Amino acid sequence: MSIIEKAANKLVHTEPVLGQSDTAAIPTMEKTASRIEEAVQRERSHAGPISEQPAVAARSDSDTAATSSMLVEIDLRRLAHMGGITPDAERSQIAEEFRLIKRPLLANAFGQGGSAVKNGNLIMVTSALPGEGKSFCSINLAISIASEMERTVLLVDADVARPRLPEYLGVRMGKGLLDVLRDESLALSDVMLRTNIPKLSLLPAGRSDRHGTELLASSAMTRLISDLANRYPDRVIIFDSPPLLSTSEASVLATHMGQIVMVVEAERTSQEALKEALSQIESCEVIGMVLNKATSVLGNDNYYGYYGSYGK
Repeated sequence: MSIIEKAANKLVHTEPVLGQSDTAAIPTMEKTASRIEEAVQRERSHAGPISEQPAVAARSDSDTAATSSMLVEIDLRRLAHMGGITPDAERSQIAEEFRLIKRPLLANAFGQGGSAVKNGNLIMVTSALPGEGKSFCSINLAISIASEMERTVLLVDADVARPRLPEYLGVRMGKGLLDVLRDESLALSDVMLRTNIPKLSLLPAGRSDRHGTELLASSAMTRLISDLANRYPDRVIIFDSPPLLSTSEASVLATHMGQIVMVVEAERTSQEALKEALSQIESCEVIGMVLNKATSVLGNDNYYGYYGSYGK
């Protein structure tokens, strides 16, 4: 049985209790299960309209020491109401879950306890289909890693056709990734955004472009990725990617990544869709999975679970 078939069978046909998974097949990664509420439903039913915060000029961090960057205020109250992690929150189940999710990713990225994965600090979060929770997971993973003592995080909105980060974070974003790729005179420091969460910066998707796939596959993107990966040894770059089966941008982006986190919605994503999505990212060395919106046997609550590594 191939790696793809093993992954698909495990996530589609398993009983919805993480403890029942075959741990012999996933020896290198952690897993957990706990109860949370479905973020998107809470957002739409309770959070109300976004209160967009204007960006204001501020002194830059080490990325932009010679220029000015922009500071945006993430709406932490809104994020917490959606069930997300916030820096000032009390210890929570979802925070514990993402602590377990990030540990193997950081170990792979920085060689903690073994050899580092090539480009392991480039982490793409994706899904097979829209609506599986990838953007919510991207944000929470980024905030969780930003809480590490020795790490900084750049969260890139790479879902260039349908950016979701502004909606979740309650901020207004302007120029970004696509603009830098289009315009050689535009520096990365011109579009990066500092946030009110320490050690977390944002790179917006930028203005839409019908040639988005070609821009992501361009030599300019290759140079940008290399610069992001190698300039600062303590940095993790998280890409909120488009769904793999919705656009071609995701599979192009995947070729640059050292690690991929695949978000799978329980009882919705078909085995065929999951197999097809995984077949598009086989070249990545490490692929982990987050089982999202699953209903436990002991109750009707939701949980996230990190299943493990399916890679070469």
